[in-house]
Amino acid sequence: MTETRANSGLDLHLEVSRTRPAASLESALRSAIRSGRLAPGQRLPASRSLALDLGVARNSVAEAYGRLVAEGWLEARVGAGTWVGDREHAPEQQPAVRPDSAALLDLRGGIPDATTFPRSAWAAAARQALTRAPSEAFGYGAGQGAPSLRSTIADYVSRARGVFAEPDDVIVTHGFGELLALTARALVGRGARRIAVEEYGHESHRAILRASGLRLIGIPVDRDGAAIDALETSGADAVLLTPAHQFPTGVPLSPARRVDVVRWAERTGGLIVEDDYDGEFRYDRRSIGALQALAPQHVLYAGTASKGLAPAVGLAWGVVPHTLLPAVLDQQALAGGAPATLTQLTLAEFIDRHRYDRHLRSLRARYRARREELELAVGAGLPEARVSGMAAGLHCLVELPPGTDEAAVTRRALSLGLQLDGLSTFHVGGQSPGRGPAMVLGIGGPADHVYSEAVAAALEAMQVAMHDAAEA
Repeated sequence: MTETRANSGLDLHLEVSRTRPAASLESALRSAIRSGRLAPGQRLPASRSLALDLGVARNSVAEAYGRLVAEGWLEARVGAGTWVGDREHAPEQQPAVRPDSAALLDLRGGIPDATTFPRSAWAAAARQALTRAPSEAFGYGAGQGAPSLRSTIADYVSRARGVFAEPDDVIVTHGFGELLALTARALVGRGARRIAVEEYGHESHRAILRASGLRLIGIPVDRDGAAIDALETSGADAVLLTPAHQFPTGVPLSPARRVDVVRWAERTGGLIVEDDYDGEFRYDRRSIGALQALAPQHVLYAGTASKGLAPAVGLAWGVVPHTLLPAVLDQQALAGGAPATLTQLTLAEFIDRHRYDRHLRSLRARYRARREELELAVGAGLPEARVSGMAAGLHCLVELPPGTDEAAVTRRALSLGLQLDGLSTFHVGGQSPGRGPAMVLGIGGPADHVYSEAVAAALEAMQVAMHDAAEA
């Protein structure tokens, strides 16, 4: 981090990051204008002078000036330089995050690298699927999903994840969120009132369950995964789990607890919803098999193409117990039916030709290298911190010293042009009782050429927050 003063006509203290100079300069100037340290009508130094003064590239200053001019904070006067804009015409309030959020680097957990999408192979699969599709494929599709994709998915999850599945057990949906909503509404229709969830997880998933009419019961998560003994007194009719790789703490459900949760389901008739969101991504050993294989009639297995391909593919699949399938299909019919048939046929072709397996192998090598780079960077730059969570998936935890403010890390990261979340934001109660501060760091979001830059910005944000906590 560089702290200096712009002396070309102004005595103004600015903080400029070495890793994201344009973004941090833009944030610093906006803050100075908002706070009144830079008054309306005040002239700023020329970009060349300010760049020399701050020790950054001239184009970084020009980029910051250009964005602030576009937003109305500054005015560019031809032949007369750059000036602070009139407050009457400048925005009264600006969000903390820049409007162009797509320009931010993204180290949020579970976000895949969109640049890895296999465009050519997918296009080839689409052409082949279109050529081979029978005429009836262009009509209204089967509500449960295209028969060819259901057959392909049944074979794939059996081979790759150890799931017991037949094509008739498979349902295809627009994404995991829709599959979860259909399942929740089906459960409510059968009289369910309560569902247990891991205390850490996606708020969007919890919102779907609440909207379906279910009451949520949070169960603790420790180093062995979800505390299954809490189910015994919860009165839950179902439980949503991420057993292969708990999100976001990164631990697997222990073998003993896998047995315990199956026994709970068999004894009570409860349903286990298994979210296998990144089960294909294990870097240090063979992936943990699906929980569903232990009790196919008590576990609804859910998978998705979002991590292995891209969220834009928009497909998820469930292997549904026979007793629940009719109710889920009824809910799907009410929701509008299955996704576009041609997309389903393309995915079936992509998997059947083993393109999906080859693509996953490539991704595993890429993400393994990124995980190793992150661990080395944290070890060298943040010796007081610790990377935790199994070597799997698209995220890990960085545990920080006691007293470090997760929200301060997030704010500092945003000022550096980086999206980053604290562990407490994933807690069902919005905090992390009994746990120290930690950040959830994704390894998938940024493209290869900016990944190191994103990691450096994350380390800087954590360093600043840790230093502030130590000084407090």
